[in-house]
Amino acid sequence: MDQKNGNFLSAIFLCMIVLLGWQYFIVEPKLAAERARQAALQEAQADQGGFETRGPSDVIAPNADNFGVTTPGAAQAPVTPEDEAFANSPRLRIQTPELSGSIALMGARFDDIELVNFPTSLEENAPPVRLLEHSTLGDNKTWQASYGWNSVGSNSGGNAENMPNNTTLWNIESGAVLTPESPVTLKYEAPNGLIFRQHISVDAHYMFTVKQSVENTGETTFSLFPFGRITRLGAVPDAPIFVLHEGGIGVFGAEHGSEEISYGDLREDPAFDMTTTGGWLGLTDKYWATALIPPQDEIFRGRLTGDQNANRDSYKALYSLAPKQLTPGGQIETTGRLFAGAKQVKLIDNYNDQGILKFDLMIDWGWFYFLTKPMFKLLALFYNIFGNYGVSILIVTVLIKLVFLPLANKSYVTMAKMKKLQPEMMRIRDVYADDKMQQQQEMMKLYREEQLNPLAGCLPILIQIPVFFSIYKVLFVTIDMRHQPFFGWINDLSAPDPTSLFNLFGVIPWDPPQFLMIGIWPIIMGLTMFVQMQMNPPAPDPVQRRVFQLMPIMFTFLLASFPAGLVIYWAWNNFLSLLQQGAIMSRHGASIELLPNLGFGKNKKSGGDDAGSGNQSG
Repeated sequence: MDQKNGNFLSAIFLCMIVLLGWQYFIVEPKLAAERARQAALQEAQADQGGFETRGPSDVIAPNADNFGVTTPGAAQAPVTPEDEAFANSPRLRIQTPELSGSIALMGARFDDIELVNFPTSLEENAPPVRLLEHSTLGDNKTWQASYGWNSVGSNSGGNAENMPNNTTLWNIESGAVLTPESPVTLKYEAPNGLIFRQHISVDAHYMFTVKQSVENTGETTFSLFPFGRITRLGAVPDAPIFVLHEGGIGVFGAEHGSEEISYGDLREDPAFDMTTTGGWLGLTDKYWATALIPPQDEIFRGRLTGDQNANRDSYKALYSLAPKQLTPGGQIETTGRLFAGAKQVKLIDNYNDQGILKFDLMIDWGWFYFLTKPMFKLLALFYNIFGNYGVSILIVTVLIKLVFLPLANKSYVTMAKMKKLQPEMMRIRDVYADDKMQQQQEMMKLYREEQLNPLAGCLPILIQIPVFFSIYKVLFVTIDMRHQPFFGWINDLSAPDPTSLFNLFGVIPWDPPQFLMIGIWPIIMGLTMFVQMQMNPPAPDPVQRRVFQLMPIMFTFLLASFPAGLVIYWAWNNFLSLLQQGAIMSRHGASIELLPNLGFGKNKKSGGDDAGSGNQSG
């Protein structure tokens, strides 16, 4: 290994140290807080917002102050009479195989949704994740959704007396419990002669369909526009790591990708506003989301917005359709959908296939979508066969090794030849120790004669980087990996190995600090990495040699805080590389001096018995 090759490997090593160091020292403390936050995300607060009223010349009703909606009080405000009325108001129960909760008949609000198949933690009897909630305790924490109508112009006044708002009490016209088999219809008769209905159905998962209609029994013509609204109030920390998006999200038209605006940007920047045909918008966390899906064949105006003040943070996703004329004796209607649930890949893809434009972008696959999603699909394929994502990781790693086998073989052949040429390379360095230019020329001459590219030995490292990233992304952002066990002590592949060398893996009753949580799998990974490096030709420079000797130790500490599934992948990949490299080196006559490199015995003075085979390559 000459100086150029050593410098190149050093550069790769330093880049990896920077990336992993950033992960360990900057990101991981935030991830620890984020893991605790995920278990405690329960939001609720009084509804507000909508689209403000404009003149009848507007094609799409723009965004809004409030549709006669009561503005909530300050943070930790006393419970108001409205809060008490809401707390005592009737509810319509929701029950599906994956959802449990209710709809508040006061305001027809979706504000009580539990995801029954997703416990908040792995603890026994852990409660299910509560996605939507409306608190009436004055703490201004809410995550809820609603649909409605507002007026354009002055004919109906657009006030609370005439239009339904968050204090309107709806009646159940048909149905008793909302289930996939039994839809319900809510009804409200306004004093101005308008009769509002919401026909609500739900599938077996997380998708609600809300068919709104308005009947005009009076003698006045109205211009009304339908809207949908998601409101979230209360403190929502920003996502702790750049590979994860949390905040406003949406697709606005077929010509656009997903629009992603973090909660922090929503608090600080002007609202995102777009008029288009086809798409959806909502608010998302790491694993959960709510999304409004307007009719895909109608023009809609969508907005993602936020606000921060002394009382509370506020985030909204809103859409409105074009105003519709409602003449006396007439009726108008529109249908929208609401997603409120877990971002399961297969389910999200199914909704995408049902005609919701680019709904698969709800999951944050990142810039390397073309690599990350196929990686998940491959892992899911073997999970469906074996029922264990850890086993899937092992199998996919073998397949990846097979795909890159020709390239890796070429790399290991180069390493084997380099090892055989060590005596001649050392002779050249000794002879031309005082003439670096001549030394480099002789080295290049030797490489040409032996048909060697010394940088080819770096290919296994370069190949591993994009695969490493795609598996990391899959483990981190897909809920399908959440709480997935492997074997033994690994009960969550998306979380770090819970054991630690520094309490003898649980023998000593002591919880080490985070930086000392060096589990069994990180140690296995470090050992396989160390053994593999000892099979490579040593760096000629003593400093480089020492750096490479320390690499396995540093990577053991750095990767200890990564998801266990990722560490299992790396350890297994190292083991397979050891077998492959050993077989190739033996086939090409390069001695495997692992024990001598470790200090056990003396290195063979290779070169004499191998000299005749230096030009043989396969």
